[in-house]
Amino acid sequence: MFLLMTKSGTVKKAPKLDDKDLKILDLLKENSAYTTRQIAKKTLLPVTTIHNRVQRLKREGVIKRYTIELDATMVGKTVVAYILVSADLKYLKEKHKTQYDLAKEMKKIYCVDKVDIVTGGTDLVVFLRVSSIQELDDNLLGKIQLVDGVANTRTLVVLNEG
Repeated sequence: MFLLMTKSGTVKKAPKLDDKDLKILDLLKENSAYTTRQIAKKTLLPVTTIHNRVQRLKREGVIKRYTIELDATMVGKTVVAYILVSADLKYLKEKHKTQYDLAKEMKKIYCVDKVDIVTGGTDLVVFLRVSSIQELDDNLLGKIQLVDGVANTRTLVVLNEG
């Protein structure tokens, strides 16, 4: 049995997943548009079993949401960058804010795909996609660096996505 610590600080029991659950999850990660019938065919399990297990996985929070993976170039987002953000911890403390609050503010910026809080010399890593270097510049200098609590940034432009 595993215990999980939630963001709010409460402890809850992790759901027990068996091989059937893991097969279902692998298929949904591969393609979240698979129907229960398609999953049943691929796993050789009854459709009702697939349906009930997927519902349970949703209820238990294992499946949080379904999403799509876009071809970024097809929607004009050809420039990818990681922005390493150092937080002004003294400022955040004075304002009774945390790095979580800073991450939430960053996520509001439309071109930001993901914000992770990390350890080391950097406090947050911001992942974004834009259509040009000019748009990167506009968002970095005009939005990200202006978020209250940002001390400094370092930008890594991706040359080739692997």
